[in-house]
Amino acid sequence: MTGKIERLEKFAHSSSHWVNWVAGVGLVAMFGLIVADIIGIKFFKQPIPGAIEMVGFLGAVVTAFAIAFTQVRRGHIQVEFFVMRLPKHAQAGVTALVSLLGIALFGLLAWQSYDFGRTLQVTGEVSMTQRIPFYPFVYAIAFCCLPICLLLVVDFLKSVTKAVKK
Repeated sequence: MTGKIERLEKFAHSSSHWVNWVAGVGLVAMFGLIVADIIGIKFFKQPIPGAIEMVGFLGAVVTAFAIAFTQVRRGHIQVEFFVMRLPKHAQAGVTALVSLLGIALFGLLAWQSYDFGRTLQVTGEVSMTQRIPFYPFVYAIAFCCLPICLLLVVDFLKSVTKAVKK
C-alpha cells in the first residue's frame, strides 16, 4: 500500500508543480501588463484599454494555479497549538479528519466552479471593456481544485496509515 501512496504522491506533486508554472507565467504577464500600462500612461498619455480587467483575470489565474503548490510546501495557515500536545496517533487522526474536510471543500469548489462556468458559458457573460468571456477563468478555478484534492487524498492516506500503525 505504501508504494501506491508514494506513486500517487509523486504524481500529485508533479501536477502541482505544473500548475504552479502556469501561475508563474500569469504573474509575469500581469507584471508586464502593469509596466506597459504605466509606461503608456506616463510617456504616451495612452493607457492600455482594458488593462485593469486583464490584470484581474490574471490575478485569478495566479491565485488559482498557485494553491496546489502552496499545499505541497505546507504554506497554508495551520493552527497546531492544541494538536501538537496530543499523542502521535491522535495527531494523525486529526490530520486525517482535516484532510478529509479539505477534500470535501475543494471537491465542492471544483463542482460548483464548473457548474458556474457552464452557466457563464451558456449565457455568454463577458467583461465590460475587452469583452473577454468569464467562463474559461472559472473553468480554470475548477481545474485547479483537482490537484489540491489529490494532494489532500495523499495526506489523508498517509495520516490514516500513521494513525493505524501506532
